[in-house]
Amino acid sequence: MKEAVLYSEIGDGRVKCTACWRYCILKPEQTGFCGVRTNIGGKLYLSVYGLVSAMHVDPIEKKPVLHMFPNSRILSLSTTGCNYACAYCQNWDISQRRKAEGTEISPEDVVDEALRLKCRGIAYTYNEPTIFMEFAHDIGVIARKKGLINIFVTNGFETDESINMARDFLTAATVDFKGNAGTQFYRKYISVPSAEPIYATLEGFKKAGIHLEITDLVLPGIGDNTDELRTMLGRILDSVGNAVPIEFLRFHPDFKLQDLPQTPVRTLEQHHDIALEMGFKYSYVGNVPGHRFENTYCPGCGRVVVERNIFRTTKIMLTTDGKCVYCGYDTGIILDDGKTASLAGIYEA
Repeated sequence: MKEAVLYSEIGDGRVKCTACWRYCILKPEQTGFCGVRTNIGGKLYLSVYGLVSAMHVDPIEKKPVLHMFPNSRILSLSTTGCNYACAYCQNWDISQRRKAEGTEISPEDVVDEALRLKCRGIAYTYNEPTIFMEFAHDIGVIARKKGLINIFVTNGFETDESINMARDFLTAATVDFKGNAGTQFYRKYISVPSAEPIYATLEGFKKAGIHLEITDLVLPGIGDNTDELRTMLGRILDSVGNAVPIEFLRFHPDFKLQDLPQTPVRTLEQHHDIALEMGFKYSYVGNVPGHRFENTYCPGCGRVVVERNIFRTTKIMLTTDGKCVYCGYDTGIILDDGKTASLAGIYEA
């Protein structure tokens, strides 16, 4: 446990948490919606500071991050708690555990473990990292000094205060929309008023120079409305432009929605096509192993420039500065100063 940074004292022993857009106002001994930020004696404490609920090595493609350092090893970690209450959460056993539990580990030891395991960076994932921002910050600052990248997999409910803290260490963020950002979907299945704060977060991350990627979890029948999709895509275009990659993820039954079927592949393909029609340069389909839309197609010539299979990049047809080897189009994909190629053994020029 450690005193939080993201809060203000507002009188009578109460505090206002500023980590996420819930802006919980807490009396002494009250805990925020996330379950891990508690008012103790008129000060806010992060109860999961130094506690990790899960820690694994993943390929960067699994986050997913598709346009940075292909085939890199990433140390992924989480705490308990979340500022969402998703009825379909695949990690519900840790995200909906609204109490401080986990293995004790210091920020220094997390970084040492990433280096020992020959990871290229650290991802804060599985549950919402914004709720443990102070812990992530202290890990991330050390990691950056040691040459590691830092990735958030986030629902996008960061505040300006959180984004300012993230500037110190964050390299990339994958921002997850749910159900095409439908307002009724967010209220019924996530317990938040709307997806509106996410667009401001996208703009904030972009201004901070943080590499951005976007996912949208598409749920059949309840979160696949194409009118809402077009509205969401239009807002994203207005916020961060058309070069940001977007990936439409297949839903798998879990938690409270185990009776809902998997998303039909055709629905995901339709979403993919609409994104391209609206001007996105990079649109993907995720959680469908072997699908052709796992690959990156050059916006200049239409040829495959990055070939993927599940969570592995199998072929790269880019120069070391991210240009298509066929037509010279600058894809903006960030290769690791040529190290990615030697790691995968597949680089062609």
